[in-house]
Amino acid sequence: MSATPGAGVRLAPEARLPGAAPATHRPNRWEDMTGFRRLAALLLAMLALLVGVTACATRPHSEAPAPADDPASAFPVKVELPGQPPVTVAQQPKRIISLSPTATETLYAIGAGDQVIAVDQYSNFPAEAPRTDLSGFTVDAAAVGAHTPDLVIAPDSAAKLADGLKVVNVPTLLTPSPATLDDAYKQIEVLGQATGHTKQAAELVDRMRSEIDEIVRTTPRPAQPLNYFHEVSPDYYTATSQSFVGNVYNLFGLHNIADPAGGNFPQLSEEHIVQANPNLIFLSDVKCCQVNAAAVAARPGWNTLDAVQHGRVVELDDDIASRWGPRVVELVRAIGGGVAKAQNG
Repeated sequence: MSATPGAGVRLAPEARLPGAAPATHRPNRWEDMTGFRRLAALLLAMLALLVGVTACATRPHSEAPAPADDPASAFPVKVELPGQPPVTVAQQPKRIISLSPTATETLYAIGAGDQVIAVDQYSNFPAEAPRTDLSGFTVDAAAVGAHTPDLVIAPDSAAKLADGLKVVNVPTLLTPSPATLDDAYKQIEVLGQATGHTKQAAELVDRMRSEIDEIVRTTPRPAQPLNYFHEVSPDYYTATSQSFVGNVYNLFGLHNIADPAGGNFPQLSEEHIVQANPNLIFLSDVKCCQVNAAAVAARPGWNTLDAVQHGRVVELDDDIASRWGPRVVELVRAIGGGVAKAQNG
């Protein structure tokens, strides 16, 4: 204890009780000694109490939980993503550059945001991310190196950048687009290992799994499977069931009208879409291209589509629909809402 017992305490005068000695009474020597002894005993007792409190504060308790492991003690670590070379991170990074919007969202979600010093121009979430004019598609090693990073995270298309940074001993983790939710979960876990946030990453993955499972489980299913069209751009580029976003739609047992075209992101003809007559239309070009339900209904021939006639055109958030980070839960929720709406009418 840092405070001295009794310091700053003012003792109030005793109340006059019946039979109490007059104010002019002077105590005899025995009364002096008794008061002294009582005071000494009180001081000794308080000293013993102070010693006991100090001992309790400093004595180790076997029942107390052990302190959490210092993330720095887990390094160096070797991390690896499917199809990419392994990357060794010598020590917990303190100056991270993210050139992937999905990675940026993930870093902040797992508690590594304070370690991020720069992100690319498309990393618009969260708002506090330090955006720059860097790009994961056109940036060179010199531009990135000027920020003196100790870890760079970039799309798997940035292999040339990784080679350039390797020369100056800056580890670069390349993040490929996942094919499934399990691939996305793996990527979150690897980012946790690379940044010293393994536990937080695992907890995030557990929450995502639980929330997605709950959404899918509680979404009512129609008697007959529904077909859908997912619009990537106004010129009818789309995503098939083989893509990551297509795998998300598969959770609800939906049929994709683009699957006969093959590949991951084919371009469909307007005639194909109208003939397929989708029950649901999902738009992921709302912010980029100002496409909405009204604009879709105004397209020649589209007012005859089942999705348009029954108000089943779902406007998605472009960013959420194109990323595979923590907010994929919101994508699942939006799709589930569209499926539920179809079931109800």
